[in-house]
Amino acid sequence: MAIFRTKTQWLLLLVFLALLFSFPLFASDRMITILTIMAITTISVLGLNILTGYCGQISLGQAGFMAAGGYISAILTAKLGLSFWIALPAAGLGAGFIGIIFGLPSLKIKGFYLIMATVAAHFIIIWVILQFRGITGGADGLAVPKPAIGDFVFRSKASYFYLTMVLTCLAVYCAKNIVRTRVGRAFIAIRDNDLAAEVMGVNLWVYKLTAFFIGCVFAGVSGSLLVHYYSFASTDHFPFMNSIWYLGMLIAGGMGSITGSILGVIALKLLDELVTFTGPFLSAAIAPQAAASIGLIMRGLVIMLFLIFEPRGLAHRWEVIKSYYRHWPFSH
Repeated sequence: MAIFRTKTQWLLLLVFLALLFSFPLFASDRMITILTIMAITTISVLGLNILTGYCGQISLGQAGFMAAGGYISAILTAKLGLSFWIALPAAGLGAGFIGIIFGLPSLKIKGFYLIMATVAAHFIIIWVILQFRGITGGADGLAVPKPAIGDFVFRSKASYFYLTMVLTCLAVYCAKNIVRTRVGRAFIAIRDNDLAAEVMGVNLWVYKLTAFFIGCVFAGVSGSLLVHYYSFASTDHFPFMNSIWYLGMLIAGGMGSITGSILGVIALKLLDELVTFTGPFLSAAIAPQAAASIGLIMRGLVIMLFLIFEPRGLAHRWEVIKSYYRHWPFSH
């Protein structure tokens, strides 16, 4: 049951963490920015994986819950002058309680109808943010201070990278342990067959709302980190398409796998960077209008290929590789 079972695994973990936290020492600002955004996105996708991958409650409102957490943190720090370290957990809890409200329909509906309910949640949250201009800044946005510890301010890209990576590692650890508890096993039972789970004594009302709460707490923390990274809260940071791409990251990485959440984010973010790098060459080779849409086309194509040829995602392929390595040179 241990996450790391052997000394070799512990050694590889320590080597990985050493390389990860030494990355800003030799990387460019652009590379640091890419990894920082990946880390923030990973926290949100972890929450979506708990809600959708483990509990089976499909949601397309994750970006909206991120917006809720981001604006809660922005208001607490910019308007009320509270510390970031108070605003961060408050953003997670606030987004979690909002998630419970919008998770109530899951008690009566499922499938396509639940998807539409979460889509509505996204637009309702954004509408509320835009209407309360005196508090949120409305369409103009809201300036947000950088996090600080005493006199030290996380102003540089490298310092914010370290802050984000520490919180991401904690999020991964928490998510990994949540799904191994009684609550996590109840989520899996609901996902596989909610009627059978209810017959076995699983309280659907409690556990479905718990899944929404936990998933939205992760989204709120991610949204808080995002607005403080940009030092500005704006609804433009939380477009609806992000919710779709987060679900696409789960498909590519592997639903129901914490490792899959990480691999999915890395895969699609690196794909974006590859498209950005090759964009000028594609513009010269084909019509500029087509080159401008190549990013969306490639994302959609990759998700379709995973659904057809690798529906269990990169996490399953990684498990196959590890199994082959353990049993080599024997076939079984």
